[in-house]
Amino acid sequence: MRWNSNSKNKAITTKDTKEHEGKPAERLTRPIGSVRAGFLVILITALVLCASLLLSAPSEQKRVSIYSTAANYTLSVMDRDHRDYVSLLEVLEPLGKVTIKNDGSRWKFRYNNVDAEFNAGKTRARIQGHDVDLPGIFLLENGRGLVPLDSLTTLLPRFLGGPVTFNVTARRLFIGNVSVHFTATVNKANPPTLVMEFSSPVNPMIATEPGKLRMVFTHEPIVPPGSQTLTFDSKTIPSASYQEDNGAVEITVNGSEPLFASFSNDGRTITVTAAPQTAAQVAARTPQPQLNLPAITSPVQPGPYIPSVSSGGAPTYFAVVDASHGGEERGAALSDQLSEKDVTLAFARKLRQELESRGVSTLLLRDGDVTLSLDQRANLANSSHPAIYICIHAASRGTGVRLYGALLPPGGENHGSFLDWDTAQSGFAAASQTVETSLIAELQKKQIPVRALIAPLRPLNNVTAAAVAIEITPPENGISELNSPGYQQLISETIATGMVAAREKLEAPR
Repeated sequence: MRWNSNSKNKAITTKDTKEHEGKPAERLTRPIGSVRAGFLVILITALVLCASLLLSAPSEQKRVSIYSTAANYTLSVMDRDHRDYVSLLEVLEPLGKVTIKNDGSRWKFRYNNVDAEFNAGKTRARIQGHDVDLPGIFLLENGRGLVPLDSLTTLLPRFLGGPVTFNVTARRLFIGNVSVHFTATVNKANPPTLVMEFSSPVNPMIATEPGKLRMVFTHEPIVPPGSQTLTFDSKTIPSASYQEDNGAVEITVNGSEPLFASFSNDGRTITVTAAPQTAAQVAARTPQPQLNLPAITSPVQPGPYIPSVSSGGAPTYFAVVDASHGGEERGAALSDQLSEKDVTLAFARKLRQELESRGVSTLLLRDGDVTLSLDQRANLANSSHPAIYICIHAASRGTGVRLYGALLPPGGENHGSFLDWDTAQSGFAAASQTVETSLIAELQKKQIPVRALIAPLRPLNNVTAAAVAIEITPPENGISELNSPGYQQLISETIATGMVAAREKLEAPR
């Protein structure tokens, strides 16, 4: 699968506040002897309570982004005893063939032809007969092997046979020579235009706010220019800044006027210029409060908000099946003869057939080799008001099926009957989870390997229905079987059964 990124996982972590308890109370028990002191007692108590609330407030889920020639992907980082951990299986599975064997506290792991052994609670592992020290203990949770995040710089070269570069602070790991470089220059046109040239295609999430245009890159291995702050000889676009954190890169362009971004050169060029004056004037004259919110735009065209859909908006149990890629967008090269766009279309057609044979009306967004943008796919899906939206991808690595839920970016407020474009899926997360759980159950019944992940995989973010992406990988017989009618029939039947099984729960609130 070739990713179309949009950017964020959700998890709640809390900090232990016990070390702060006791001392403030100790001060409060001392006799102060005045009304003013009593007021001070109340003030200190309030401050302690506020501090406690701040310390226990949920923080943004930590993520690590991994970039390689095989795949670019983002994984959740888990906090265990004040140390960052990551699943070793999830790190290496997109890169090659992996097998695991859990023998009590002993966890045996094989990546391609490299054998390793880890032991729960130990800080030493054994890889290809050699001892390797870990910066923290190895954890085994429900058969899942977790390693300290900062151990990847030691472990991965031994598995992959080559060096890796890991920006631990920003949690961005590069495998091989995959970096995307860019240049930024402002020309003297009227209005002035910032032209950014990238060495490979990019597809960031773009947001505008007064005086700024922000571009967030989650799945592109972009590296900083010579300076992280760029200045230009322009009053309209005076500067831009580069920042990387939590597995993502953010480039902020500062402007004295509202800015607008457009893409060209197959995603290798981003042009930023002042927004059309007529649009700015219309916005200034319109007293609607939602226009004061940051205007979120898509990479293709402005489209900040979409009408919300009530839970009863769909008159029947209707499904939308979306075969990813198509037309000029070939997708991943699964083999010398096999393109992802062809495999996904074949699966989509079989899934439609299976759903309709079960009495579920189905719309196939792409029923030929045509190009559809991500925003077009979301708009077509939303306008048909489905109960379920299923996006199909294919990959040459791994086995079985991977299910992806939407990884939503932060921010993006909903206002009245309008939903923020990039977080429209937020109100349908529970329904999406219902569908995902049903699909997992059916796949497990057929003994088809299945994994559930969260990823910034557009257009899931923009869909106002239960939405799940399905990535189909080859059976054990090899990549050629991915396009075989028998294998496609097995997966399609199972997915269709799972979608039908979810119907009762999805329709319960109606």
